Amino acid sequence: MEKITERRGWYLNDAAFDWLYPERIQQLSRQHWTPLSIARRAAQFLVSGNGTRILDIGSGVGKFCLTAAHYFPEASFCGIEQRRELYHFAMAAREATGAQNVDFIHGNFTQIDLEEYDHFYFYNAFFENLASEGHIDKQIAYSTSLYTYYSRYLSRALDNKPSGTRLVTFHSLEDEVPPSYQLVDASVDFMLKMWIKR
Repeated sequence: MEKITERRGWYLNDAAFDWLYPERIQQLSRQHWTPLSIARRAAQFLVSGNGTRILDIGSGVGKFCLTAAHYFPEASFCGIEQRRELYHFAMAAREATGAQNVDFIHGNFTQIDLEEYDHFYFYNAFFENLASEGHIDKQIAYSTSLYTYYSRYLSRALDNKPSGTRLVTFHSLEDEVPPSYQLVDASVDFMLKMWIKR
C-alpha cells in the first residue's frame, strides 16, 4: 500500500514529479518537459478508446508518457528520444512510478514505423535546431536544415495517416502540421493545440 501511495504522489504537482530526476534534469523542466496539467489534457484528447497507441515524438525524460499512462491506463504510450541519457532517465522513471502501459525507444523518430501508432503528441522537439540558446545539451547536432528536414518528414508521415488521426502540438510553429489536419481545440494561450485529420 505504501508503494502505491508513493507512486500516486509523483503526480501531485510538477515539483513532486520532477524529483524523479537528478537536479540538473529538474532545472530543465520548466522549459523542456511537459507540465502535468498539459500532459493530462493532451492525453484526454488523444485517447480515443481501449488499446489506443500514442507516440510522443522527442519524449525527453518521459514526463508526458508517464503522466498520460497514469491517468489513462486503457491506452498505451510510447516515447522516442534520440538522446541516450534522457532515454535512460525515462526508463528509470518508468520503473520508479511502476507504469505498465509505457515504453520508450532510444532513436530518431525517422527510423521507426509511425504506422504502428494511432495518435501523436509533439512538444516542438525540433525547435532546438532554430534556437540560439537554451539547448538541453551539446550531445547532438543542431541546424536550420535539420529543423526543415524533420518538420517535412513528420508532416508527410502525418498526412499519410488515416482520417480521424489525432495530433496534439505544444509550443509548435506548426511546420509539421499538414493542411489535412483541422484544429478542433486549443488552450486559452494557444500554446496547446488539438488536431484531427479530415
